[in-house]
Amino acid sequence: MDALTHTYETQSDRLAPVAARCDIVRHPAPIPTVRGFPHTIAATLFILTWTILNLGYLAFLCPHDLAPDEAHYWHWSRQLDWSYYSKGPLVAWLIRGSCELLGTNVLAVRLPAMLSSAALLAGLYVLIADVLRDRRLAFSAMVCAATMPAISAGAVLMTIDPPFLTCWCWALVGVRRALAIRRSSLRWWLLASICSALGVLAKYPMLLLPASAIGYLLIHRRREFRRPGIWVFLAITLLGCVPILVWNAGNEWVSFRHVLGQAGLGEPTPAAWFSPFAYVGGQIGILLGFWFAAFAAGVWRFRRTSDTGLSLMWWASVPVWGLFLLASVRTAGQVNWPAAAYIGGSVLAAAWIRDSLAGPHRRLVLRFLIATTALGITCSHWLRFPQVVRPTLARLTSSPSEDNPTPIRKLDPTARLQGWRTLAAEIDRIRDRVRRGSGHDPALAGMLWTLPGELSFYCRDHPPAYSFGSALADRHSQYDCWRPNPVADPELFRGRTFLYVGEAIPNFDEVFDRVEAPMYVTHFEAGIPIARWTVWVCNGYRGFPERRTRTGY
Repeated sequence: MDALTHTYETQSDRLAPVAARCDIVRHPAPIPTVRGFPHTIAATLFILTWTILNLGYLAFLCPHDLAPDEAHYWHWSRQLDWSYYSKGPLVAWLIRGSCELLGTNVLAVRLPAMLSSAALLAGLYVLIADVLRDRRLAFSAMVCAATMPAISAGAVLMTIDPPFLTCWCWALVGVRRALAIRRSSLRWWLLASICSALGVLAKYPMLLLPASAIGYLLIHRRREFRRPGIWVFLAITLLGCVPILVWNAGNEWVSFRHVLGQAGLGEPTPAAWFSPFAYVGGQIGILLGFWFAAFAAGVWRFRRTSDTGLSLMWWASVPVWGLFLLASVRTAGQVNWPAAAYIGGSVLAAAWIRDSLAGPHRRLVLRFLIATTALGITCSHWLRFPQVVRPTLARLTSSPSEDNPTPIRKLDPTARLQGWRTLAAEIDRIRDRVRRGSGHDPALAGMLWTLPGELSFYCRDHPPAYSFGSALADRHSQYDCWRPNPVADPELFRGRTFLYVGEAIPNFDEVFDRVEAPMYVTHFEAGIPIARWTVWVCNGYRGFPERRTRTGY
């Protein structure tokens, strides 16, 4: 505490008698504040440059087709609703608005992600500057965050995470300022409330932020419950849940069953004992080791602190991260589940790095910092331009074979974003052939929920596409909620020809009158097989004789 306190002593003989009668007064020393104006300007210019470069990349340089998740959410945007099977409606609303402005194209689908990433970086800068009172440190932390592969990918891939994390970050900014600035606290509670309500519409874990705020206030600021701000925050957040509740009430509460199933409240997954280790390992990997170490060290160092800002960040990160660790005991989960914990965690990590750079291990921490930043830039470049390293990866894998026609997919995570236009072009050619032979357009269907969105987006005229997944033991999806569909309403599709993409259907002859020999569509890049699909022309749909759905949602 000596380094953080200073002594106010008498400065003249006139005050000496007063000083003699009084104890020495010690106050917490204010954290030094670096002049903010140049760093705010620099942060603004960096974010503008980041946005322009991402826009240019998406418009002219991006080699990636839509990921299955992106195409799926685009499919949602074609049928606007109050909510959807597994998520709230915000991602569909954003994509629809963008497509209305720019037309139906890849740039329009991904534009909200690009804008969300810019807003997220701005929020991180404001949050770190507010809590640590050091805008130079906030600028440096924001730049380092932009080099992380997860944030770089989130700027050019439209999933639920970019808008969700942006809402979480700015809601946390609002809560922090509401608790720190008493005279105008209500307007900051309103900012937090609006962002929190929108965040719920993006992803249900947004509710964990109000829960974390309540936990913080119960321990540190109980008097806040006598003021209106926190209640406004909670009430407006709950309003964000209303569209989701209304939709689920009319759809057998499928979202709740889906979330409970993913949380592992049903049967535990196989090898569940290993899942917590996989969870921690995944977090270490996605944060490139050093950033995870900085997060963990910050959590430990500031677990008990008199700094109210850092204490709030602790409550906004550790319980969230720990909840998903607890869930991993029952289910493997996904690596992005605790992403929101790293918003507050980034402040803890920045504070730990700041202190470490002033300590005896300064050189070691600095070396790791520089090396990890360079590694992040390298990985981000690889993810955006995989064609640069793909020949090297191909040499590290086995040769393609009948059993494993695309071995590079084991090493190249971007392979799932490749080849969809190739598949769609072949599907269109087959559609034309079937139309000439029968006089009718065939229907499109995929074995898994990941396929219909890709088929509908990339095929000519964006035709309807369906999923056979719930009849083939895949999990339920939004395609089971939309009616009519060929699994739930076979009488409305009876006799139609389907172009089906996927593995052979057991007892094909019970589902269709006649099935042609399968065709294989392989997508190559630089002579390397990247993706392969099996396409079937299935004539005379009869309907599935029985449901082979898995237990749960």
